[in-house]
Amino acid sequence: MKQRLRRALSWPFRLLPAAVRRRLVQAITTTATATQTPAGAMRELLQIDSDLSGAIDELALAYDGGVHAKHRLMRYHDFFVERIKAGERVLDVGCGYGAVAYSLASRAGADVTGIDLSELNIAEARGRFRHPALQFVQGTAPADVPARPFDVVVASNVLEHIEHRPEFLDGIQRRTHAARWLIRVPMANRDWRVPLRAELGLFPFGDPTHFTEYTRESFETEIDRAGFEVCHLQVNWGEIWAEVRPRA
Repeated sequence: MKQRLRRALSWPFRLLPAAVRRRLVQAITTTATATQTPAGAMRELLQIDSDLSGAIDELALAYDGGVHAKHRLMRYHDFFVERIKAGERVLDVGCGYGAVAYSLASRAGADVTGIDLSELNIAEARGRFRHPALQFVQGTAPADVPARPFDVVVASNVLEHIEHRPEFLDGIQRRTHAARWLIRVPMANRDWRVPLRAELGLFPFGDPTHFTEYTRESFETEIDRAGFEVCHLQVNWGEIWAEVRPRA
């Protein structure tokens, strides 16, 4: 319904040449900055920026045939694949539509279970990615995580969506007894606009479903509080990519 409404409202603009459309956008932003205080104009432009980012994300999926272009450009699957051995049992928590889970099964030779709370995500994952060592489960972690041993838990852009993260980590660890976790999270200090948005009273993070974004220090503190220790951490693309293990 939302997409149909958007198409109906946008059809007159599709008749205009691209250069004219860009000039219209420029005119809107110029009007916003000319008729408001700097703070008010900044709030409006940052909100427009969020709308544009959402539209770009949608197009990035279509651009690469249904898998977000960032998977290919950032090459972050390699971080997970290179740290998993053939035959290891891997749980991919919040697997989404299954792209990372499939890489772990097909490239690392792991036995992979992906779990996601979205029925639509799991249906897409099952239809798109098939491998004899890969299965997908619909459910909420940690309650619906299979209570059997896993060697590795993968949480790729998941923790920031969880409100009670230490309890989340502990609950999954108690069910899986994993030897290590591979984690990817966004950094709050990746861009100066994050604190500026907070200063202007806007939601600061890059996704409205985020409860937090991290600095290196806050990530290490949270991991320690959950009973884990960091054994590897690197910063790429404004994100933390880390390997952690339960503290002895």
